[in-house]
Amino acid sequence: MSGSSNDVARRKYWAEQMQLGYELVQTMMPFEVRDCGEGFASILNEASACGVEMLFSDSKIAGDLDRVFFIREGLVNDVMSAGRAMNERGWMLKIEDGYRSLEMQRQLGRKPEVFDAILQKCIWENGGELPPVELVFRRALVLIANIPKTGTHMSGSAIDISVFRRDDSSEVWRGNPYLEMSERTPMRSPFIEAGDLANRLEITALMEAHGFVHYPHEFWHYNQGDALGHVLSGQPAPARYGPVDWDPLANRVTPCEDPVGPLNPMAVIEDEIEAAMQRAH
Repeated sequence: MSGSSNDVARRKYWAEQMQLGYELVQTMMPFEVRDCGEGFASILNEASACGVEMLFSDSKIAGDLDRVFFIREGLVNDVMSAGRAMNERGWMLKIEDGYRSLEMQRQLGRKPEVFDAILQKCIWENGGELPPVELVFRRALVLIANIPKTGTHMSGSAIDISVFRRDDSSEVWRGNPYLEMSERTPMRSPFIEAGDLANRLEITALMEAHGFVHYPHEFWHYNQGDALGHVLSGQPAPARYGPVDWDPLANRVTPCEDPVGPLNPMAVIEDEIEAAMQRAH
């Protein structure tokens, strides 16, 4: 395939995947959630107590906000089981991210490295021209969960992961490192090497054997028990985890007041596009 033809194929695949992701988001929006009110458990502390060898990201999520390696209490044992199975496989599970508050997610959506990458892909998708604000808004819904209900990190029911080998600490390569925003991002992207796809699928099979489902448009994201998990696995019953505000001192959760309102409305996205273009120049 020529370079020009390959670029056309990549743009077509990217646009198709983003549209499918947008349609998935729309399916999640009306899905019934009855939050069970369950508190959170520390993945890091549980791994230490259980003797499961894991790694944890040391980068900031956005600005000076630390990552929060907590997940709902009812899911932490499944994370441990997956981590233990990886150890037996000769791997180590690296937790890149866990629970995010609404404010963390809001800031992540405006983080220059993340927003600029999405905007540049939208410009590329749009033939090199600045895209309509609505297109960038839609892509943000898919890639950075701009709505609380669709962002399962805000439900405390998701983890982003990488995987490393125990013997030499090298990464089990999936085509790109966490965090990638391109046509290589979807789990089954045809634009990665066969061996990288095999690694993605083996990791996914292991995670799904322990109750998690994978988000098809990001190769690092796994979740369980929320609206996304129920939609993807065909479970019609109400989901037990929804977006919550978490009080870590009392370990008490409060359902989000507006689970379907955008964290960064259209006007904010428009301002961020202008700021990104100024950074680019």
